[in-house]
Amino acid sequence: MANQLTLAVAGSRKTQGIVEHCARLLPERRVLVLTFTQANQEELRRRLGQRAGDHLGIEVMGWFTFLLRHFAKPFLPFKFPGARVLGFSFEGRPDRYAKGLSRFLDRSGAAYACELGRLANELLGASKGALLHRLESLYDEILIDEVQDLSAHDWEIADALLHSSIQIRMVGDIRQSVLATNPRGTKNKRYAYAEAVKWFRERETLGKLTITESVETWRCHPKIAEFSDTIFDANWAFPSTVSRNEVQTEHDGVFLLMKKHVGAYVERFAPQCLRSMAGSGKEFDLDFMNFKVAKGSTFDRVLIVPTAGITAFVRQGSTLEPVPAASFYVAVTRAAQSVAIVMDNAGASALPYWTP
Repeated sequence: MANQLTLAVAGSRKTQGIVEHCARLLPERRVLVLTFTQANQEELRRRLGQRAGDHLGIEVMGWFTFLLRHFAKPFLPFKFPGARVLGFSFEGRPDRYAKGLSRFLDRSGAAYACELGRLANELLGASKGALLHRLESLYDEILIDEVQDLSAHDWEIADALLHSSIQIRMVGDIRQSVLATNPRGTKNKRYAYAEAVKWFRERETLGKLTITESVETWRCHPKIAEFSDTIFDANWAFPSTVSRNEVQTEHDGVFLLMKKHVGAYVERFAPQCLRSMAGSGKEFDLDFMNFKVAKGSTFDRVLIVPTAGITAFVRQGSTLEPVPAASFYVAVTRAAQSVAIVMDNAGASALPYWTP
């Protein structure tokens, strides 16, 4: 069966689709489910336990764990004889001019997260097919959730998987490309973040991948879905989102909110407050969540403290660069019923103001 990619909008039940697929599998099918955040791993394990708990051949794993367990630990000696991986360093960085083993491992033997993709890719070559053969003997199928978060050398690894005998299924939303396994990496920079769609289309052209697009959101109110479609420049040619959310409340849609009314709004609607980074929104005594952290979550209502770029986009329609656009898209599409954007001057925006 051909390798498959589903590109779906926010709120389209992508993760649920993985769960339902696993629940339909034959008991002897050996499946690895990969995702990028701890929260997503926990959510997948919980849902799979409910729907496919009797299937013993399904394993959920993070991307870094995958690279450590199946690439770095068993195959490091193929490139560095006698060396062993003794740990994992998420925050550590090698010296700028480090070469050889010190490029990949610190003095305690812990693998640098930022170099793990590069190391794994080099071990693919050094093992002369043994690494891929081992994976083929372990798994019949590998599912990758949030595939748009691949970066740098990860694309080489994904390409090798597509050329293996393992069936690969991937799901993601290019418009939510706000994370990266190695944001400092320069390898395959042309496919970074939202531009990952180029990589997928190239593999589709080569016959290595079948792409299906899903445009239905079951989360976002029609007005939120319509607004979210305007965030990316039209040149991206993303299909329009179709909302299946038929819930109606007293306060539905996208609104602007003056700073002086923030307190009253929060008291009345209890939205989840979102900001771009920890330094934003300090003038408000609110329980904030950063855009990236909120990815994968659903809230009835959100309040957004905008960046300067988002403010310019709302006021005068200025184009957002891909990464800021993806971050704003994530923030907006966390909401089911309403989005409030804090902004005193509306400029040319047609969005209505909420007032007490």
